[in-house]
Amino acid sequence: MNPKTFFAELKRRNVYKVAIAYGVVAWLLIQVATQVFPFLEIPNWAIRLVIMLIIIGFPIALVIAWAFEATPEGIKRTEAADAAGQRPRGGAWVYIVLIGAALSVSLFFLGRYTASRKQTESAELPAKSIAVLPFVNMSADKNDEYLSDGVSEELITALSKINGLQVKARTSSFAFKGKNEDIQKIGELLHASHLLEGSVARAGNKLRITAQLIQASDGNHVWSDSYDREMQDIFAVRSDVARQVVQALQVKLGVQGSQALTEKPTQNLKAFQYYMQGRAARQRRTSADLAAAIRAYEQALQEDPNYAWAYAGLADTYASAGYYGAIAPVEGRRKAEEAARKALAIDPNLAEAHAALGLTYVGFSPSNFSLGERELRHAMELSPSLAEAPYDLGICFIRQGRLNEASLEFEKARELDPVSSIMARTAALPYYFKRDYARAFELLRKSNQLGPALSGTWEIGLYLKSGSLKEAFTEIEKVKATRKDDPLLIYSAGVAYAGAGKKAEALESIKELETMSGPGLSTAHWIAKIYATLNDKEMAFSWLERALGTGAIGVFYKDEPIWDSIRNDPRFASLVARMVVPEKELNP
Repeated sequence: MNPKTFFAELKRRNVYKVAIAYGVVAWLLIQVATQVFPFLEIPNWAIRLVIMLIIIGFPIALVIAWAFEATPEGIKRTEAADAAGQRPRGGAWVYIVLIGAALSVSLFFLGRYTASRKQTESAELPAKSIAVLPFVNMSADKNDEYLSDGVSEELITALSKINGLQVKARTSSFAFKGKNEDIQKIGELLHASHLLEGSVARAGNKLRITAQLIQASDGNHVWSDSYDREMQDIFAVRSDVARQVVQALQVKLGVQGSQALTEKPTQNLKAFQYYMQGRAARQRRTSADLAAAIRAYEQALQEDPNYAWAYAGLADTYASAGYYGAIAPVEGRRKAEEAARKALAIDPNLAEAHAALGLTYVGFSPSNFSLGERELRHAMELSPSLAEAPYDLGICFIRQGRLNEASLEFEKARELDPVSSIMARTAALPYYFKRDYARAFELLRKSNQLGPALSGTWEIGLYLKSGSLKEAFTEIEKVKATRKDDPLLIYSAGVAYAGAGKKAEALESIKELETMSGPGLSTAHWIAKIYATLNDKEMAFSWLERALGTGAIGVFYKDEPIWDSIRNDPRFASLVARMVVPEKELNP
């Protein structure tokens, strides 16, 4: 066939048109695969498969275009269509090309924009940020896991005190314990530029500790080393590893940082073991776990009465026990303050003790916000990566109605502890108090994906105000199996019943809380909330008075929507005024 005749025949048989249309549609499909598939978490092999099929399909499409023709009577061979005079003359293919091209271009620029945003976010990632992943226990005895966890936590604590280095909190780092996650993914989730991982193996009195610093973006090892030491040298190894990390990341230590790397919290390894048990139990926050944490810390102090860290842990646990109704709030506050002051008497620069002391001022009523803010800010100066300090400062601001300032502190805490459900859900708190229930509930739902729901007294109020009581009951049933006899759960059910108009069930919840409260009335404040939801003003004020009179009020949010039914009563303003104590009436 003459070349001119051949190319003319290609044109006559619409092969060119099919090639152009195929190219445009193929590009559209490739854009969909590369831009949409990752968002839907479809594996990369699926993208490669789409591209391969498109390439294979191109010559097949051209052959079909040469051999067949679409006619009003269906697909026919080109020769038959020519003989019957049925060759189509419409320009439908032009519309296909234009529409496909428009969609392809849109997806292309959307992809470039998204990539640009990711690059910007990556650029915003702190260059000197690190997450210490839980070291692996390589000992034959699985009970030695406290050593591997202990090394990890000690490194987190020591590095957290160094200015210029952002260290992710223990809660977020330990979320990956026992999981074989991709290094880059962990770095992205934790918003950390570097990861520190390693292992601990014990044989008798001998320790072998390995550590490696990894760049999260590409998985490359920046530094690695191993240490063979005696058991009593565990804190010295901690110091060596931390110093190597600081040198590798080129962080200036300063006097405070140097002290943080060399200090030994205790010389007693038995005390250290009890301390680690207390830390693990306290993280779980149930009444039984908080009691176990208190016992473990007290055992640590029996082993080493000068263990400032154990006193700080004890203070934090007593404060949590008072808040969650495990003990009377007044008792929790008193014991927390006492333990925090003992810790500071031993180590005046212990950030965790200053944070615990600050919490006693802002987390209980009557409160002293100025003293609490002073202690919490001092804790942040001593340990810039201590996530609990900005978190508690945010609570302090919320209680004063300083909602925008609270949001800023919660953002700091979230950056330091990015996969903690407790830190995540605080993002919803300011919106809840602003009565932006839709936004608050959206944020709360997202945080529920990270961990257990209903971990704070205000959450059930948000379910109620957002008209999501059915979902609230679902969450309550979901967590019942793991949190039996949990006063917080019983309270949440009581508010849900009250909001749903089920007065008998709400009163039954109140009865359960009364029984749990005992003489200390540890849940009196919560009982008042259920009565307020039932619109029973007299009983709500009665229980608030009893709570305030016995010190049985933990975190009291004066602007919380759950109090709206009694807010306009003059007695409410009087109660709020009595919940703040002048500075001169509290010990500085």
